[in-house]
Amino acid sequence: MSDTPHFPLSAVVGADDLKLALCLTAIDPKIGGVLIEGPRGMAKSTLARGLADLLASGQFVTLPLGATEERLVGTLDLDAALGEGRAQFSPGLLAKADGGVLYVDEVNLLPDHLVDLLLDVAASGTNLIERDGISHRHSARFVLIGTMNPEEGELRPQLLDRFGLNVALSGQTPPTERGQIIRRRLDFDSDPQGFCQQWAAEQEALRQRCQQARGLLAEIALDDRALERITERCFAAGVDGLRADLVWLRAARAHAAWRGARAIEEQDIDAVAEFALRHRRRDHPPSAAHQPQPSPAPSPAQSSPAEGQGQWGELPAQALATGARREVPGWPKKP
Repeated sequence: MSDTPHFPLSAVVGADDLKLALCLTAIDPKIGGVLIEGPRGMAKSTLARGLADLLASGQFVTLPLGATEERLVGTLDLDAALGEGRAQFSPGLLAKADGGVLYVDEVNLLPDHLVDLLLDVAASGTNLIERDGISHRHSARFVLIGTMNPEEGELRPQLLDRFGLNVALSGQTPPTERGQIIRRRLDFDSDPQGFCQQWAAEQEALRQRCQQARGLLAEIALDDRALERITERCFAAGVDGLRADLVWLRAARAHAAWRGARAIEEQDIDAVAEFALRHRRRDHPPSAAHQPQPSPAPSPAQSSPAEGQGQWGELPAQALATGARREVPGWPKKP
């Protein structure tokens, strides 16, 4: 880990929803990580780096877009396995991120097979490498943070659903907040050590709050009453699959622990609802207004064709819109 100080999360102006979502995943990594959407210049990477200070190891690992599968999962030395009878494992980025944060910038531009692989490992907490009948398994428990700019391409729906929480940042920041953001950034750039020391008390308080919430998490039951409310609202939102229900329940429990409560309450369910549903909610839920209406039955006078015209069961031709007439220019003939 680099000794270069990172901008403290407690000093970030605004982005309250994102800071809450990041803290919840630090409390319970089983939530499945956070996907951050927003335009360029919204400090997405700054917020993700600030999260590393709230975890036990503080490890922050970046997955570059050009990474190979071996660099991500690690490699096995088959020559050592055959000659010495042991599997020599070279750790990849997943092993280095164990206990910390794995950050993927522009995750929508990462190859799909790598995204699918790291999401599987993030969900299971274990990385398994197999090569020619030789396997190695190691712990890989980390908080997965992905960022993307929707203008540069969308993430496949199957992969989008695998992220636990989703937060969108607005590019329109009020002038007052913009001034505070710029001033704090200038202060940090001029004296990083001094700036971090100035915010050390707030950062330590945030770290202690996350640590206490992690200790309280196991005491909070995933009760049936909260699950019933969540499943009803997931059904009403028309989400596909059951991952939203599970993520929402875990996030609500983490929010209860964040408040220091001993049980999941309605306010916890409401606080994380948009995080769990935003990327899973159907844009156009089915409604009666969009259902095709049956044509009214024709009257006897209309259904009886005139004598000698057409045959039984024949329908009249339907008029088709052809659009505005386009004049073809008259080009002069060749001499």
